[in-house]
Amino acid sequence: MGELSGKVVVITGASRGIGRAIATRFAREGARLGLIARDQAALAETLVTTGDATVCSAIADVSDARAVHAAIAQLRASLGPVDILVNNAGIVVRDDVLAMSEAEWLQVHAVNTHGPFWLVRACGADLRERRGRVINIASIAGEFGTAKLAAYCSSKHAVIGFTRALAKEWADARVMVVAICPGSVDTDMLKIGMPHGKPDMTPDDIAEVALFLASRAPYAMTGGCVDVHG
Repeated sequence: MGELSGKVVVITGASRGIGRAIATRFAREGARLGLIARDQAALAETLVTTGDATVCSAIADVSDARAVHAAIAQLRASLGPVDILVNNAGIVVRDDVLAMSEAEWLQVHAVNTHGPFWLVRACGADLRERRGRVINIASIAGEFGTAKLAAYCSSKHAVIGFTRALAKEWADARVMVVAICPGSVDTDMLKIGMPHGKPDMTPDDIAEVALFLASRAPYAMTGGCVDVHG
């Protein structure tokens, strides 16, 4: 019996990096996984890593509210009501504020900021009824500023604010809402956002933190932001 045995867990951005690592780790702990991503081929590679776990997948862009609700309906029909939501999907654009296009700015916020909102709305009834857990993958960029990453930093600041507000709003239902703020993780996103950055950890390190928050972490941590950086 794993730490998440029988729990239905929805993970966005599950096709690579941190999302894939969390899916793989949670599968070993007996979770029933609902995986969402945009890249079908890459998501198929994640499915291979989950072994004999119960896994269903849906192709959706988290910035699209209708697509998110359709994906959650599809996953619920196969897995049942959602116990844990991991909002991991994210994108980054590296550019000067004056050079960045309007479309780039809006897209970063559509995915990183609006995506978690749409997922929470789609899964909210289940999470409240089941005293579930929401784990938002924020970033060290949500606590500090970085040149040429204004869109990404502001979107992750928003994720932290959303986490804190939702934790208070759903306190009546004892839904635990937390954020993880990783530093430099060895992912494709780091190579885009910080081309010369040296990773301090692997996606598996973040998956271990996510497992703790999804299973053993006390409710008293709700509204908190777990820093995984120096």
